[in-house]
Amino acid sequence: MVTWASQLAHDELADPLPQRWLHSQGVAARASSLAPMPGLASDLLHTAAILHDIGYAPRLAITGFHPLDGARFLRDEHGADERLCRLVANHSFALLEAEERGLQEALEAEFPLLEDRLLVDALVYCDMTTMPDGEPTTAQARVAEILSRYGDSSVVGRFIRRAAPEIFAAVERVEVALAQGQPR
Repeated sequence: MVTWASQLAHDELADPLPQRWLHSQGVAARASSLAPMPGLASDLLHTAAILHDIGYAPRLAITGFHPLDGARFLRDEHGADERLCRLVANHSFALLEAEERGLQEALEAEFPLLEDRLLVDALVYCDMTTMPDGEPTTAQARVAEILSRYGDSSVVGRFIRRAAPEIFAAVERVEVALAQGQPR
């Protein structure tokens, strides 16, 4: 599944959005580093990590909301695993941004949030501790970078300010689990 996902993400992102492709590769590298965590579905995490931003691909941007566009593409064109689609659709507290965009009902109806908190938190950790160029960072620096790129009053700016406490908490839960060598 990871090989398929890597090729698909490369095909959709590498040429039209090379920076997004770098970010996706960095997020996948973070996912690989979490593989030893007990109780973590590491192959599913790695697959979701490389595909989490596929909805940014220009040919896939139907609603303009990349988590939903990406998850629909994976489901409708590739018959992807339901859990994978749900992770992509809800990555990094996307439901809060969906609310800002008037897409909350569609997202919740089509792709309910997974109940596997460790897996959901792990994808947040991977995404929100990776800069656009694929380099590792802190969640605080990543949130600041997003705010500086989009601006405070943009849809993304409003979303990221609302999501920041949840993002920081998810990252902390993963860091604690890593330090303890077990999930929390």
